[in-house]
Amino acid sequence: MKVLLINGSPRGKGNTYIALSEVAKTLEANGVETEIVSIGTKAVQGCIACNRCAESGRCAFGDELYITIREKLETADGIIIGSPVYYAGPNGSLCALLDRLFYSASSLLRYKPAASVAVCRRGGASATFDRLNKYFTITDMPVVSSQYWNSVHGRLPGEATQDAEGLQTMRTLGNNMAWMLKSLKAGGQPMPEREPGIMTNFIR
Repeated sequence: MKVLLINGSPRGKGNTYIALSEVAKTLEANGVETEIVSIGTKAVQGCIACNRCAESGRCAFGDELYITIREKLETADGIIIGSPVYYAGPNGSLCALLDRLFYSASSLLRYKPAASVAVCRRGGASATFDRLNKYFTITDMPVVSSQYWNSVHGRLPGEATQDAEGLQTMRTLGNNMAWMLKSLKAGGQPMPEREPGIMTNFIR
């Protein structure tokens, strides 16, 4: 079993990384392989609604970041996405990537357990957490919970290590993710049969 953790911060080893690393250590202690991938500092192309991915199953923009994470999703059994809080929301570059991934590669994501993590100085964590979870709940993905909303506080690099409750929440998240993955692997039930898609518009 493997969990892919996406670090949505431009600071590869900052507070978001610290939070995700705490989850990863707990998962590894439970026998679950992990990999943390950072989105880096390069500009990220957003979706232009060309809909070409509906035919190919891949985004028309073949940038390295998209391709790398899409390939890793193929072998991941679960996914955790972390982001710093910018104006009470996730990093815009992260959302640009997720918009394209979830729209073009939803078949690689369905029924895989998922969770989000928000890291902030003071406020905006719950709004960021909510926004990220919407990617999962529109893609048939079970959302893994913890003992509190998945947030860690810290502004300056390394300050997240001082948030004892936040780090405990990350460890609980890791334990809960491992439990769900093992429960599913132990048998569970077949995936639900999907009805043909119905899409209604409010303009006739």
